[in-house]
Amino acid sequence: MKCVLWSLLCCASLLMADVLATYHLSAGDAQLIAAQSYAQSRNNGRPPLRTLNPAKTDSQCRSRPLDLVFIIDSSRSVRPGEFEKVKIFLADMVDTLDVGTDATRVAVVNYASTVKIEFLLKDHFNKPDMKKAITRIEPLAAGTMTGLAIKTAVNEAFTEQSGARPRSRNISKVAIIVTDGRPQDQVEEVSAAARASGIEIYAVGVDRADMRSLQLMASIPLDDHVFYVETYGVIEKLTSKFRETLCGLDPCALGHECEHICVNSNASYYCKCRNGFTLNADKKTCSPKEVRVEVVEDPCKCEARLVFQKQTQATIQQLTAKIADVSGRIERLENMVGRA
Repeated sequence: MKCVLWSLLCCASLLMADVLATYHLSAGDAQLIAAQSYAQSRNNGRPPLRTLNPAKTDSQCRSRPLDLVFIIDSSRSVRPGEFEKVKIFLADMVDTLDVGTDATRVAVVNYASTVKIEFLLKDHFNKPDMKKAITRIEPLAAGTMTGLAIKTAVNEAFTEQSGARPRSRNISKVAIIVTDGRPQDQVEEVSAAARASGIEIYAVGVDRADMRSLQLMASIPLDDHVFYVETYGVIEKLTSKFRETLCGLDPCALGHECEHICVNSNASYYCKCRNGFTLNADKKTCSPKEVRVEVVEDPCKCEARLVFQKQTQATIQQLTAKIADVSGRIERLENMVGRA
């Protein structure tokens, strides 16, 4: 058996040497690099498949509050079965998020030649209702007006009237665009305006998607905001990747210096004290609250005391007058006795 394996290894080595000698290619050779590049992009000029990590994220990772708008392409090139895959992807994404009024809010913008807002950020604050709304989304067919969809999302979905939180809340605004074609309108300027308004854009390309257009739409760095999958059949693999991207680490779970209570605050934390304690100047330790005893007297008792004091003063004045009178009489008697 060993002899057979050894023979196979020798044959493989000789064959490889013969190929390299025939085409004059060696490691690092420009022709070899060009051949590899061609092999990666020979299928209709598609970019290489992005490697995704399907592993679950760390248990300390939880989604940070977002105003999240999905912008999904349902043009004619997206077949009904493929569009169902997109809806499964949306539902899986919802499952990974902390959905709620004070957590992540989600909206969906559907587009082809026209644009339809399927639901707004203010419409659903729990996962079951949101996923039911996703199941009711129907493809629009026809063209691919991606620029118009982005503009509609900015002007109608990311507004406070539609459920977006005000800027003072510092809630991240995120748009995830899913498309499989080349936009039939301009996307560069409208995407730049969206990014300038504070919206972070992720661009997901499927199958025939135009990589240049994806790069024009996405935020920087492009390596973190542009994704590509070969078919809608594997788009669900992006769920774990987006979970890693959109989630935030739990600072309190990672370690803190609070003596009593640690409270998460976006990417940081602050300390609080239990009832009966106050936070010290170091913002970490706690001290017992000083108990101040305030004696609140009954107003009625105060009035009675004033009356008593007045009566006492009057009585003292009367006694003082009587004593003075008696003293005067005694003095006169002593003078009379002295003359006698």
